[in-house]
Amino acid sequence: MSVRICVPRETAAGESRVALTPDGARRLLSDDVSIAVEAGAGQAAGFPDAAFEEVGVEIVPDAGRLLGGADIVFKVGPPNDAEADLLPEGAVLACLLRPHENAALIERLAGGGVTALALELVPRITRAQSMDALSSQSNLAGYKAVLLGANSLGRIFPLLMTAAGTLSPARVLVLGAGVAGLQALATARRLGADTWGYDIRAAVREEVESLGAKFVDLQEGAEGAAEDAETEGGYAKELEEAEQARQRELLEQHVARADVVITTALVPGRPAPVLITEQTVDRMKEGSVIVDLAGEAGGNCALSTPGETVVERGVTIHAPLNVPGSLPYHASQLIGRNLSALVKPMIGEEGVAVDLEDDVIGPCCVTHAGEVRFGA
Repeated sequence: MSVRICVPRETAAGESRVALTPDGARRLLSDDVSIAVEAGAGQAAGFPDAAFEEVGVEIVPDAGRLLGGADIVFKVGPPNDAEADLLPEGAVLACLLRPHENAALIERLAGGGVTALALELVPRITRAQSMDALSSQSNLAGYKAVLLGANSLGRIFPLLMTAAGTLSPARVLVLGAGVAGLQALATARRLGADTWGYDIRAAVREEVESLGAKFVDLQEGAEGAAEDAETEGGYAKELEEAEQARQRELLEQHVARADVVITTALVPGRPAPVLITEQTVDRMKEGSVIVDLAGEAGGNCALSTPGETVVERGVTIHAPLNVPGSLPYHASQLIGRNLSALVKPMIGEEGVAVDLEDDVIGPCCVTHAGEVRFGA
């Protein structure tokens, strides 16, 4: 039985990624798998229709014709209502679904009999590393954050010795040592900056220091609190407000000394914690830069304006949205590989099999057989 994988154009404003690239399609195509892509879906990411056709992908002129015959649908972001209604009963949708904020969409997908897989919910286990889209996209976000900071800073990153004198390196502080934060530290270090990293999880200290960065330790005898700040899945827990206030107070002196501060702290399903207050921005040096990667969840800086760059108290504050989408070529390659790795084991001689007992599919499946499984 042949399985048809369909890839529509992304409909969200400013989204330039595509959920599958020609190279990824070539690896998936077989006697049992055909692939169709909506015309122009990969154009903004640098993948024209002709590149897909060269590897055997069918180009379909519109989403209506494309989605109506889909067994599996790859998308980057969640579908809009019109797309959701086009998905046939029994189809499998795999994308970054943002389940914590899309309850109405999830109900709609369940009502249409769609099996929806949310990439955000792929568990952090060894087997699922190749399917982890949050990590693949966060890697790119961390890299791009450093470039944004360097471009806005009125000084160079590396130590420079010249006949006219020595220039000291820029000091870069990264708050949050997850995937994005660690990549930011590595990139800033490669550019020659004096790098510092902070995280509420004591366990990441070794990872920070392995990149040549210094770890900001605020615990001072409270190691247990840091250890308890990590979830079973390896993410940072949300701290109580009193503990958040204590952390901000202790961090303030480190933020004030930095030339560039990159913040990456996110808690799934919650507003981003405020790590940099207005008072802290007041203490920062004129010309300093903040790159707030938590803009989509409100921001880690109290003065961030999501989606905009502002200058407050002489400090440039970036709060960009969809940072991976600003690197669409490689972001598309990575998310396409994540989607392929997730779905390929589901395809067999009898078509698509959804095994809810599977230790990857079960946790990331939010709707199936007319029922909402997320939050149940």
